[in-house]
Amino acid sequence: MLQKLLSLFFICFSIILTAQTSVEEELKVLESPEQVKSYLDTKASKKNKIIVFNEEKHRTILAKELFKQNIGGTKINENEFEKTYYKVINKTEKTYHRVAYIYLDGAEYNLEELNDLRGKIIAQYHNGAPFDFLAKQYSMDGNAKKGGDLGWFLEGEMHPDFEVAIFNTDYNVNDIFTVDIPSENWYYVVLKTHDPKDISEIEVLKIVESKI
Repeated sequence: MLQKLLSLFFICFSIILTAQTSVEEELKVLESPEQVKSYLDTKASKKNKIIVFNEEKHRTILAKELFKQNIGGTKINENEFEKTYYKVINKTEKTYHRVAYIYLDGAEYNLEELNDLRGKIIAQYHNGAPFDFLAKQYSMDGNAKKGGDLGWFLEGEMHPDFEVAIFNTDYNVNDIFTVDIPSENWYYVVLKTHDPKDISEIEVLKIVESKI
């Protein structure tokens, strides 16, 4: 009886090991985006997907370990319920920008009132008031809670008129200036908080195998 149980255990263990090895072998041959997409189509699960990690935005232990991998490199995480495979399928560098702003609604003020208020805000900043404090006090959108910080963003993610103004190479870090988008009734006080920065991104294929 014991011998039969041991035999059954080894058979089951061999099946599990073969299945796990199979996933690892399948991942090894994936190279092109087309191959990755086709492979994902065969692994129909919400857990199986492509994840984009940004070196500035994602600072978890997993992200840091994946950034050390070359394209094609893999990492496996395992717990008692599932085994998760990560394969780096692409690496890029993109130029990001960062500013903070105070938004004023042109539907609430006329242009003279807007300019007077913006002049007051800029004067307070030059007199030592922190920009994040001013944003929380004056800004008229939800980003006020973040002190006006827009975070890192790519060209093309903001309104074109806003981008034209903030990409002006004459502005240095800590310069404060105004931006008008009258077609939208949007008016801003903007602080350049960072120089443009090339930030690494990786595309990672995630495949989850259940142990249950």
